[in-house]
Amino acid sequence: MTEDLTPLLDQLNDFDPEVRAEALAELQSMDISRKSLKQPHVNMHCHTFHSYNGYGSSPSRLAWEAWAKSWYGIATCDFDVLDSVPEFLEAADKISIRAAAHMETRVFFKEYADQVINSPGEPGIFYFMGSGFTELPAEDSEDAQKIAALKTTAQARNQTVIGLLNGFLGETVIDYAEHILPMTPTGNPTERHIVQALDEQIAATKGSGATAFWADKLGLDSNAVASAQTDTNGFRDLLRSKLMKSGGPAYIQPDPASFPALEDMISLFKSCEAIPTAAWLDGTSEGESNPTEQLECLKAKGVAAVNIIPDRNWNIDDPDERNRKIENFHAYVQAADKLHMPINVGTELNKPGQRWMDEFTAEPMARVAPSLIRGAEIMIGHTRLSRFAGVTYCGAKAEAEFGTNIDLKNRVFAAIGALPPFQPAVVGYLKRMEPEHNYAYMRESIKDRL
Repeated sequence: MTEDLTPLLDQLNDFDPEVRAEALAELQSMDISRKSLKQPHVNMHCHTFHSYNGYGSSPSRLAWEAWAKSWYGIATCDFDVLDSVPEFLEAADKISIRAAAHMETRVFFKEYADQVINSPGEPGIFYFMGSGFTELPAEDSEDAQKIAALKTTAQARNQTVIGLLNGFLGETVIDYAEHILPMTPTGNPTERHIVQALDEQIAATKGSGATAFWADKLGLDSNAVASAQTDTNGFRDLLRSKLMKSGGPAYIQPDPASFPALEDMISLFKSCEAIPTAAWLDGTSEGESNPTEQLECLKAKGVAAVNIIPDRNWNIDDPDERNRKIENFHAYVQAADKLHMPINVGTELNKPGQRWMDEFTAEPMARVAPSLIRGAEIMIGHTRLSRFAGVTYCGAKAEAEFGTNIDLKNRVFAAIGALPPFQPAVVGYLKRMEPEHNYAYMRESIKDRL
C-alpha cells in the first residue's frame, strides 16, 4: 500500500474524539502492511497529549503506532490524570494489540524525607505510579475526587509558575487561558507546555530580537543563545532548566505538605485496582544508592512493581557516566527480580526526539530484556484479568489464590499477558461472559505455558 496516510494519522491526534474515532476506523478498513520485529519490543510508558507527548500523540495514535510497528505491548502513562484510559483500551481492542494504561504523579516518601530520591534537588519527593487502570472511578466517588485533586493542585502550581515567569521577564508574555489551555484537549497542561508557549510567544513578539532578549534574561552570550536556538528541543530544555528548575526565577520549592503521602497514594491505587509502582531514575542520588533497601521498604508498604526509563541509563555519550549508570540499572533490575517485583519500562515520549521504543537489541538492554518483557506481560495480564475476570494483581482474589507465592502469581499473570492479542470477536465474547467463566477460560489457555 503506497497511499499517503499522513492526513489520517494527523486526524488521530485531533482534539475532537469523534474525529479520532473516524480516522481509526478508516485506517482499520485499509490494507496496510506492518513492520516486522524479530524479537519482542515494548513501550510500557507512553505519555499522551492528555499530559504531554513530544509528538502530539493521542491515545488512539499511540495504539495505532504500536500496531503498525508490531510492538509486543504498549501502555500509556499520563501525569495526574486518567483521561487516556477509556479511549486507549477501546482502541487497543479494535486493532488487537496487547495494552495497559498507567498514571504517574509525585508523592512524599517520609522515610526518605532528608534524601533526594528520583526528583532531582527535591528531598523526600518521589515520582510514583499506578499501573494497569482499566476504567475511571465512579464520577462522584472518593477515588475520583482524590484523582481530580491531583490535577487541580498541578494546575494551580502551573499558574503560579506563569506569574513568576511573567514577573521575571517584565511583561505578560504568556496567559494561562489564551496560550496554555488551548494546547491541551482536557485542560491538563504541564511545564513543557508552558516552556513551548513561552518560546513561541517570545519568537512571535520579538522577532529577530528574540536572541538578544533571551541572552539578556538568561545572562548568556548572544552567540551561545543563537547556537542553542538551532535545536528547538534543546533550547526549550535550556529555558526550562534556567527558568523553572532549582535556582531559577520560576522555581517553586516543593512543600512536602502539598504532596499526598506515599501511603495514601498506594491505598488510592489499590482501591482503583491498579498496581502501586515505584519509579526509579538512575541510581546516582542518595535515596537510590541502595536499591534493595529502598525496595524492601516500598514492598512492605504495598508497592508491588517498579518502573524504569532505560534509555537514560545506557544511551549516554560519556563512557564513565555510561558505565556507572548501566551498572546501577542492572543492579536495580536484579534487586527487583529478587523481590519478584515486575518491571515496567518505556521511553516516556514526553519530549520531541525520544525513541518511540527502547532498543532491546543494544547490549545493556539485551542483558536484562527477559525481565523487562516479563514485566510488560504481567501488566498486560493484569489488565486482561481485571477487565474480563475480576481478578487483579494486588486484589483479594489473587491474594487468596497465590498468597505469598509471588513467583507463581507472576508466571500466571505473565502467561496470560503473553497470549496473542485478543481479536475483536474474542473481546466481545469475554464481555458477554461471566468473570468466573473468563478466568477459567484464560487459565485453560495458559496451562501448557506454566
